[in-house]
Amino acid sequence: MLAERRHQLILRALRSGGPAAVTDLSEQLGVSPATVRRDLVKLEEDGLLTRVHGGAVVEDGDQPFAEVAEVRVQEKDAIAEYAAAMVRDGQSVLLDIGTTAYRLARQLHGRRLTVITSNLVVYEELADDEGIELVLLGGMVRREYRSLVGFLTEDNLRQLHADWLFLGTSGVRPGGQVMDTTVVEVPVKRAMIKAGDKVVLLADSAKFPGTGMAKVCGPEDLDVLVTNAPVDPATRSSLEESDVEVVVAGKVQG
Repeated sequence: MLAERRHQLILRALRSGGPAAVTDLSEQLGVSPATVRRDLVKLEEDGLLTRVHGGAVVEDGDQPFAEVAEVRVQEKDAIAEYAAAMVRDGQSVLLDIGTTAYRLARQLHGRRLTVITSNLVVYEELADDEGIELVLLGGMVRREYRSLVGFLTEDNLRQLHADWLFLGTSGVRPGGQVMDTTVVEVPVKRAMIKAGDKVVLLADSAKFPGTGMAKVCGPEDLDVLVTNAPVDPATRSSLEESDVEVVVAGKVQG
């Protein structure tokens, strides 16, 4: 059995049955415990699971918006403040789903901008700001996550262009790959990347490596990373090799 297939089966077993011992996984896959241990090490390095004594566990992935909104607010606000300063009046801004994009929206009040979004909380935040031209993308509503997804959202994005895309993520791998916990959001994020002139990834320190089983894009699709803490050497090297500008707490690295 190929390693990639084993990895998929291991993750599936952990998500469906909770924590699992190496011996149990070995029996399910028909491979040696040593092979399973090597697989678990690799999957942990990729941020897809956490090894525990005798086995491994996968943390819950996608959390409702209301829960995530209360976490690391100061860090997100620092990122949002820097990101808002990158935008000039008169420009168009595409805001991704998620709580960091929402914190950025709060920084845009009083500006003369066009804001395009599939983030319902961003829409609610800016709906009464008459200085902002607000474009809400169509699509199917994900109520708990306050977002719009699906082919209608993607089709809308193919008809639009923005000077800036501010992209969120659930995790950034050491190779610079941007990940997401929810497969249904990935096509929308990819369509956003195609619609944006400059792509800025907003990622607080918890996103390195964070979580996520679905790849959104590689570092070559990014122009800037704005974070609130130093980026680990492996990830920073991968980003620099792709000419991504890394901004940390108001200063530029590399």
